[in-house]
Amino acid sequence: MKKIYLDNAATTAIHPKVIEKMIPFMKENYGNPSSIHSFGRNVRVALEEARELIANFINADSGEIYFTSGGTEANNFALNGISNGDRKDRRRNKIISSPIEHHCILDYTKLLSNTGFQISLIENGKDFSINKENLKEELTDEVSLAAFMFVNNEVGSINEIKSLASIAKENDTFFHTDSVQAFGKIKIDVKELGVDSLAASSHKIAGPKGAGFLYAKSGTPLEPLIIGGSQERNRRGGTENTLAIIGFAEAVRLLQDKIEENYIYVTKLRDYFRSNLLSNISDIKINKPSNEFPFILNFSFDNHIYNNDSEAMLMYLDLNGVAVSTGAACTSGTLKPSHVLLNSGFDYEEAKGTIRISFSPFNTIEDLDYALEVFYKLSQNFKK
Repeated sequence: MKKIYLDNAATTAIHPKVIEKMIPFMKENYGNPSSIHSFGRNVRVALEEARELIANFINADSGEIYFTSGGTEANNFALNGISNGDRKDRRRNKIISSPIEHHCILDYTKLLSNTGFQISLIENGKDFSINKENLKEELTDEVSLAAFMFVNNEVGSINEIKSLASIAKENDTFFHTDSVQAFGKIKIDVKELGVDSLAASSHKIAGPKGAGFLYAKSGTPLEPLIIGGSQERNRRGGTENTLAIIGFAEAVRLLQDKIEENYIYVTKLRDYFRSNLLSNISDIKINKPSNEFPFILNFSFDNHIYNNDSEAMLMYLDLNGVAVSTGAACTSGTLKPSHVLLNSGFDYEEAKGTIRISFSPFNTIEDLDYALEVFYKLSQNFKK
């Protein structure tokens, strides 16, 4: 039986060259980058080279990059740091976001609401887009921060971040974007986008888990989230995860000239899979955003025709060698329908029969042909 991995939005395999780059930092280059002896200095040089490479990749200054443990911490860092810093500076205490953000944004806004912040989640359409007019209506002189994801991790909708950030700027509101899914797959220029902060993660782009970064534009208020050390220019305490950061930078280096090539290739994979899926299986619905991201394909089985049971469906696929998901990996264990779909007008039973396919440049047409065979068998087995 073949094993086909189509859950790349959850995590990716580490590139072999990334592993090679990391090995010396598990063996001889093991110093603490904050130490002043040669062991520490050698690692510090490598760490700062990694920071500069990543900064150049998004057209930022190296001093605007803060390494974190991943995307979740980076998003938490931005929400906590900017909102609390701005409340001290300008007494603003309102945050705007949407109900279809990643839970690391939604759950942190709930936490901030317990400390006196007002939270406004503007409605999105059934096409998963953020309504610009709704954003404009919510912007007042009380709003400190607006936070919207670049690419939705469950349905693959691409937000017009440049336009949204521009609207926020008209109100002198700080703008943060969760770019965990977009980073390394779409060209990002933070100066062109006009964002104040941006979060990214290593393990979504063939790098190791345990590394990410927050870009915070120079001059942006940023209170520390983790305290107790002077690392990351006194903004993020704790010894840097050098091993993972070095791997992260190598993953960026490997793809920096291949973004367009990968995007075109993955688009062909997505189109091939979608057209054959629709040809072979009746009564499924493609949950297509207005501005779609080719790395993610989300579709639902008609609950009037099929016995929609997400756990059973995923187990069937897995037992037949195909790895996919129903949504975000960090919430898949709950077996609850996607909050993204439920907040976009889908009913509960329809959302229960939803599958997310997420592609990688390392997938092949042969992979997809095998997966399509398994999906056809699933459709026959789950019909009422």
